[in-house]
Amino acid sequence: MYIRTNFNISTTLNNPLYPLMQHFEVDLPLLQHLIQTALYKGGDYADLYFEQSDYGELSLRDGAVNQVAAHTDYGMGVRTCLGEQTGYAYTETTLPADMMRASQTAATIVSGDGTIAAITPKYIDVPQRYPILVPLETYALEAQMPWLQRLHDTICAADPRVNKVMARLAHSTNKILFFNSLGEFGWDIRPMITLSVSCVMEHKGRIENTTLSRSMRMGAEFLQPELVEELAREAVARTSFLFEARQPKGGEMAVVMGSGGSGILLHEAIGHAFEADFNRKQTSIFSDKLHRQICRKGINVIDDGTLSASRGAVNMDDEGVPGQKTFMVQDGVLHSYLHDRMSASWYKTEPTGNGRRESFRYMPIPRMRATYMENGTASEADLIAEVKKGVFVEHFSNGQVQIGAGDFTFYVKSGYLIENGKRTQPIKDLNIIGNGPQALADIEMVANNGRMDNSSWTCGKGQSCPVSCGMPSVLVRKLTVGGV
Repeated sequence: MYIRTNFNISTTLNNPLYPLMQHFEVDLPLLQHLIQTALYKGGDYADLYFEQSDYGELSLRDGAVNQVAAHTDYGMGVRTCLGEQTGYAYTETTLPADMMRASQTAATIVSGDGTIAAITPKYIDVPQRYPILVPLETYALEAQMPWLQRLHDTICAADPRVNKVMARLAHSTNKILFFNSLGEFGWDIRPMITLSVSCVMEHKGRIENTTLSRSMRMGAEFLQPELVEELAREAVARTSFLFEARQPKGGEMAVVMGSGGSGILLHEAIGHAFEADFNRKQTSIFSDKLHRQICRKGINVIDDGTLSASRGAVNMDDEGVPGQKTFMVQDGVLHSYLHDRMSASWYKTEPTGNGRRESFRYMPIPRMRATYMENGTASEADLIAEVKKGVFVEHFSNGQVQIGAGDFTFYVKSGYLIENGKRTQPIKDLNIIGNGPQALADIEMVANNGRMDNSSWTCGKGQSCPVSCGMPSVLVRKLTVGGV
């Protein structure tokens, strides 16, 4: 049985870990003992992941802020790895006895006797990418409420057709402590703040609605009058647009994808197929295409954990690997998959900082962070001018993707017809159908107007993770458009 000792911070390690060690009520001897227990039957590797997540949320309905919610999640997980086998267990306390049981449970994937040498701690020193000027936990509830009311009132004043506004302000802070059998010792405190709104308008008996959001890894300084004005203006404009829009006729045609939010198609239809676990198991269509040309020269697709304040940013991933910028496609060549520690070991390469998990209850797996395409040299007008008959798609809603084959269907909320090189009739409610690898190969032109879409994108892959995405406008030679 482990007996907790009184430890002196100043004589242990001189780094910022110790406030979190005190927070989770652990010391270095206990962490080493948990690792040794996780490996007592053998194993190549083990790690410990401690997490406390504090959530708060305000909601506005029926013209007033009338709902508040808050909760805290707390616990830790233990992972033991042997080759491709993984044992995982978690506990919702950090009592030594409970953590010991979790370590023993994780160890059961191995039968035999294991020995481990003394662990020499090595502090994981990473750049801090979350600029926090006003910590979320210090921002009083009374100070948060007016922002939602202001958003509501600005939208209602902008157009008499507005008949309902719903808004939500959510924030969270995740405290992370990490230690592994390599002695790597790290911490992260991750903020997230999200402002979202739904606008419903009625005109001549027709009802249309739009939902949009902004989400960043920032403190309460995220909330600014300019942000409220931007969201209100965009909500009214996008909803008004739908009254003029019509469903287009379907068929196979050229598609120009607008900058920013079209990056969700890049994320879903292409990005998932670059995650190394799918390729290691040969369920991705790209599993035999590493270092091969897969699209036109000059196209670069990146997954990036280093974008300051981005929803997808990570100081370190959930395996203690520093966040980094990874070129998945470089000059049209499949340059790298997205790796966690397990897939990197299998491919005999370095992890790319993509080992992510929803919470301490889950094992890390390869996941995207901020996924985007770099700028090309054309203008958006150049792309449109190349199209005799096609569509310009602007705002995506949802979709489905088959990772193995790469086939996708995406729902497009709004866009335009393109006729003889010009945008004409507003369109809405159409599906874009195609194959991710083929769509990538069919990109003929890339514009120079790249931007990130900082909406509240959340990626699901058996577990949820916050991500962001973006791209410049691109011209795809041919996709199937589902309309009337």
